[in-house]
Amino acid sequence: MRTVIRRYLMFSGALLASALVAFGQQGRYSNPPLAKNAAERKILAELDHMVKNNELYLNVPREDGEALWLLTEAADAKRVAEIGTSTGYSGLWFCLALTATGGHMTTFEINHQRATEALQHFRQAGVADRVTLIEGDAHQNIKNLKGPIDVAFIDADKEGYVDYLNKLLPLVRPGGLILAHNIDMTPDYVHAVTTNPDLQTIFYMQGRGLTVTLKKR
Repeated sequence: MRTVIRRYLMFSGALLASALVAFGQQGRYSNPPLAKNAAERKILAELDHMVKNNELYLNVPREDGEALWLLTEAADAKRVAEIGTSTGYSGLWFCLALTATGGHMTTFEINHQRATEALQHFRQAGVADRVTLIEGDAHQNIKNLKGPIDVAFIDADKEGYVDYLNKLLPLVRPGGLILAHNIDMTPDYVHAVTTNPDLQTIFYMQGRGLTVTLKKR
């Protein structure tokens, strides 16, 4: 089963990549996001600053960041949980949605240096009051997380994805979303979210591979 899933993901990704090349190397229909107001402008400026100054560490690409923003705002999410803060790049995309919904994000990071950098970026983007960063092992700390959660995002140690899923699922509200990054590296997770009848999953492959899983009502 793992081999079949892996081949499917590779095949799907190859097809999409070929299609994008045919239409002009991905960027032909992709423009930088436009700020609607001052709050969005400040967050987008900090995101741009992080990219230009290479203040990224295993973060999502812009294409995936935009997907996080759109999905979270479309879900009118008030509570977001992120496993794997890194330097805060993906968290800022979530904050673009949360400034519109009035929501809050709890994010977990095991590395002290990256957590410190993330907090600085959140402050500079003016969204520190919308974020609670919990430093340490998320496998343990997630046990203190309270539901209901509207959107959960997993982007941490790949071998731990299934454990994160099992701990997050009871907290995610019916109709909520579980998102996971780098899915070509997590066949066990892909198997888990595609064989559970309580879940419905699609694959977004424009960036580096994102599963979008609905917890059915």
